[in-house]
Amino acid sequence: MPSDAAPMPSDAAAMRFSVDAWDPAYGTSLEVEEFLGESTARVDVTVEYHPAQWRAVDPDPGLALPAALLFVDGVRRIEARVWIEDEAPDGGRAAEASIGLCASYAAGVVCCCGRQAHLVQFETRRGLFTVSPKADSIVTWAGEYTACRTAANPARPLSLTLSQALQRRLGDVEVRTAAAARAGLAGHGVPEGGDLLVIDGPLRGRQHLPRALGYIKSHTKTYLPPELNALVATLAPGQRTPVFLIGTSWDRHTWYLRLPAGSGSAAAAPGPGGPPWAGIVRIECPADLPAAEVIGLAQLSQVCLGRFASDEYKDARAPQNLYPIAGLERELRRRLGDPRLLYRALRLTAQAARAS
Repeated sequence: MPSDAAPMPSDAAAMRFSVDAWDPAYGTSLEVEEFLGESTARVDVTVEYHPAQWRAVDPDPGLALPAALLFVDGVRRIEARVWIEDEAPDGGRAAEASIGLCASYAAGVVCCCGRQAHLVQFETRRGLFTVSPKADSIVTWAGEYTACRTAANPARPLSLTLSQALQRRLGDVEVRTAAAARAGLAGHGVPEGGDLLVIDGPLRGRQHLPRALGYIKSHTKTYLPPELNALVATLAPGQRTPVFLIGTSWDRHTWYLRLPAGSGSAAAAPGPGGPPWAGIVRIECPADLPAAEVIGLAQLSQVCLGRFASDEYKDARAPQNLYPIAGLERELRRRLGDPRLLYRALRLTAQAARAS
């Protein structure tokens, strides 16, 4: 397994730590409140149409499809929360301890070209995420958790700081796997520039990737003014809103798109057949692209993504959880390993370190 830290010398004293007995799915026995700030987005709705001309945009059936669609996704799993103990002067029980996250994470790419979809790239890693400057990597019989140290932020809960550090590492792996997958496309007969990259989640941190779209399945806030936001609920399957620009801590072009319902579902149709926003996704692309190129990507998203919309009887997140992304998630989670074995390996390593 790849590691970005040198292994500890064999004669080094093992770092003393303990594993929190709580199931990671329930957080930690130390209650911590996490918070989300309000959106301060600046919105420009004039990228494609003047506000008075806003309307649902139909797909272009004559638009040529890319030779290859690359779907990029990553998964993360907290295996255990650990308490990293400071050394006591008398060698007894430590008076202070810092919490850390032992996590597994992986990213991969599925290529859809011709009539097949196949996994073309993946990378799996494990890490110990902590603010403790003295933390060492944890080596167990089931794998090594590379020490990934981050700075504490007094204005932010520690659990959020560590979770964001994990997410940044996962984002880095997603970028590497995407670049490696693209580098190998020539062997599949895909011409230069003949692919489209679809990243599951926001595009932040990946804006430099060419021909890339961010794919957002869920909505926690609205960006459009009410009179324009009302258009979203009226979209028919395959239609989108005009492109608009969002400016927060980072800028991006974006648009809403309604996916068609899968063959076994009617929930993605507006009106009596389902909720107003059923089947709605939001797509992002970089802010520095010319308007004509952005509109071209928006049109391309309409003819590409609906082909992979999932069915309710196969996926609880249908139709937004596209089939290639759902399959990639399952394969990556399988490659993370058995969480029970990984947890047991951490407990045994912690016991051995405390006994040494």
